[in-house]
Amino acid sequence: QVQLVESGGGLAQPGGSLRLSCAASGFTFSSYAMSWARQAPGKGLEWVSGIYSDGSDTYYADSVKGRFTISRDNAKNTLYLQMNSLKPEDTALYYCAKAPRGFLTPGEYDYWGQGTQVTVSS
Repeated sequence: QVQLVESGGGLAQPGGSLRLSCAASGFTFSSYAMSWARQAPGKGLEWVSGIYSDGSDTYYADSVKGRFTISRDNAKNTLYLQMNSLKPEDTALYYCAKAPRGFLTPGEYDYWGQGTQVTVSS
């Protein structure tokens, strides 16, 4: 069965960095686009970043552009999110999500991980 397991969250200071990982299993990882999304306390789900199956195209929400970098290692079945210059407003539960095809279509995801908490505070 499809499993997505996020890790790497934690407490960071403003201006600091964290790298999230999402270990995928149960499907051919290299065939599907993937995304990161987040949900802050009391707010709705926000899409953060996405990447095509072969890593050829990446996309970012305006709120994270220039600070976050999405990448994938298809040999290791792992998705990453490098987060730099963190801000308190980046505090959220971060999820990875699998798209149903090799490219991204807004809002179309068929599997989600359980999330990893990121807290940015001094």
